[in-house]
This record gives sequence, structure tokens and C-alpha cells, in this order.
Amino acid sequence: MTGERPKVGLIMTGGGARAAYQVGVLRALTELLPDEVRTPFPIICGSSAGAINAAVLAMDAGDFRRGVRRLMLVWKNFRVHHVYRADPWGAFGNSALWICTALTGGAFSRRPVSLLDNAPLAALLGRYLDFAAIQRSIDAGHLTAFSVTCSGYSSGQSVTFFQGNSGLQPWARARRIGVPMTITLDHLLASSALPFIFPPVHINREYFGDGSMRQIAPVSPALHLGADRLFVIGVGRQQQPPAERVRIETHPSLAQIAGHALNSIFLDGLEVDLERLQRINRTIEMIPRDTLERDNYPLHHVDFRVIAPSEEPERIAMTHADELPHTIRALLFMVGGLRRSGANLLSYLLFERSYCRALIRLGYQDTIARRDELTAFLGY
Repeated sequence: MTGERPKVGLIMTGGGARAAYQVGVLRALTELLPDEVRTPFPIICGSSAGAINAAVLAMDAGDFRRGVRRLMLVWKNFRVHHVYRADPWGAFGNSALWICTALTGGAFSRRPVSLLDNAPLAALLGRYLDFAAIQRSIDAGHLTAFSVTCSGYSSGQSVTFFQGNSGLQPWARARRIGVPMTITLDHLLASSALPFIFPPVHINREYFGDGSMRQIAPVSPALHLGADRLFVIGVGRQQQPPAERVRIETHPSLAQIAGHALNSIFLDGLEVDLERLQRINRTIEMIPRDTLERDNYPLHHVDFRVIAPSEEPERIAMTHADELPHTIRALLFMVGGLRRSGANLLSYLLFERSYCRALIRLGYQDTIARRDELTAFLGY
């Protein structure tokens, strides 16, 4: 490495079980980077399931490889019952309560309800995550900032809670704000609370849900926290060719509609924001440097790299659907989630080791295929 290494911000987006792909990317980076590297990412930002992966890296910011090993250990052995209840009462009982609450407008329920009960995930994270380690990483100089984005159901704002160096300032933009706060388990559970599927979480004044909802600028938190380069790990194929329009006679299933909604939440915002960043970069390149310096122009060029699945996760999920517990398969069957048209929903809920391992392998292979480009981008 020559010169000062750039301050690279890591951005990990959401996507339920699809976040296993991120672990494969991170594993490949541990092999590509020099042995003496403590961490390639002084700024770490996560939303939804990506916030959980990001939290582990933030806790182990002084030892990037150890953090990735911890993620690998969990994701390679994931089972559905580690994330949400799959027993008959936990699955069907919770779903029945959700339907009843929806029909009665919540008149007979005082607690948040959802299609599935994610209490096992809360217990798992509570046992294995040491949130005090985030501040220790900051105090030791290994970590500049860590952020988790959640969506406020009352305010309608995308709220980025961040913990970092004392010089960092909060921000306020249209429909999105940055709030300094010590990150806790509640922030991770809120950020990963898939709408309708997992219950919202109360933080301070309001209930929050999945951080990818209404996140119109997913790359913004890393820039506010001081990143001068961005490394983005997505969970869906980017820039796919337009689908062929064919005549469809059958109406879409509930699973197809839900999968379409989840794709719009997790994938569309990132693509639009990166396209906006590319346009800003091109605009800045056309302005002479002396003009930028003389007028103190507030924008600057931000180099970034995006790595995303080279194969469709929903297609991979279909080949592993048989691994699901019978209760969850029955629920998905009733809403059309086991058909090809409903595979998107399946790909977000399939927390089974065979599927997770397949996504980890894909993430690893996609990263190794770009080894020279990515290591140079990270400054090594």
C-alpha cells in the first residue's frame, strides 16, 4: 500500500436470509487483504439484516477476520427456529392473532403483532453480542462510526442511529435524520423487523420497523459519517435487463405481491441512490477543479464499488425449499410462496443452512472474481 489509505465506508443493506450473501463477500475479503490489516472499514453502516452483520464487525473492528469467523459460524449453521418460531403454535397461532388483529383494528391486542414471532432471534442476539464492544472499538481507534437505520412508523422518517467519534454531528434531510445514540439490541431488532412479518420495536418515542423501508438514500449515512469511498454489499441482482412482458391470465398470489413489495423495499432504493451518486460524480467531473475550490462547492467525487449476487437468490431458494419446517412450508403454500412466482418471499424467509451456505459460496465466488479490482479500491 502506498500513501494514506482511504476511509472506506461499508454499507450492508437488508434482505432477511439473503444477508448470508454478505458473509461470503466478507469471507473472501479476509483472504484477499494483507495479514496485518486489522479492518478495511473504519465506518460501518447497516440496515435490516445487514445491520446485524454490521454490528458483529463493529464489535470486532480491531480484528476483522475474527468478526467474519463469528458471522460464518452462525450463518453456516442457521436454522429457521433460530430466527422465528416454527412450531405449530408459534407459527399458526401467531399468524391467527395477526389476522384477528388486522380484522379488528387492534381493538383486542395491546402488543405488536406480526405474521411470525422473532423471539428466538432476540434471544440469540442477546446471548452472543457484546454491545459494549462497539464503544471499545471506537475508543481504541479501530472504528470511526457504526450506524443502524430504522424506519419510524409514526414520524414516517428514516432514522439512522449512529455511535462514533465525538466530532460526528447529527443531520436532518428530507424524510431522514441521523441521531447519535448508543446502539443496543432494540436497534438491531427494529432495523431487521420485516414489515408485517416481524413485530415493530419501541425505541424512545415511537415504534420502528425495517430500516430499508423509506430509506431513499441508503448510501447517505456513510457519507455523513465521513467516508470518502463506499463499499456496498447488496442482496439482489443489480441492473437486471427488463423482464419480458407476457400476457398473464391468473391473478398474482399473496406471496408474489409480498415478494414484489419486499423487492421494492430492499432493492429499488439502493439502485436509485447509486444512480444518483453516479450522476453527481459525472457532474463534478465536468466542473474545473479551480472553480470547485474557489466557490467552495459542497459536493465532491465519491468513488464506490457494489458487489451483489450474480445469480438470482429466489432461484437458489426454490432448490432449497424442502429444508423448511413443515409448519412454515404449510404457511407459505397457503399464500403461494412455494410456487416460482412467489419465490421472492421464500428467499427472504429461508433461514436454513443449505440455502445460507449456497449464498455464502456465491458471495465468496463473486468477490474472488473481482479480487484485483476490489483490493486496489480498498487501498491495498
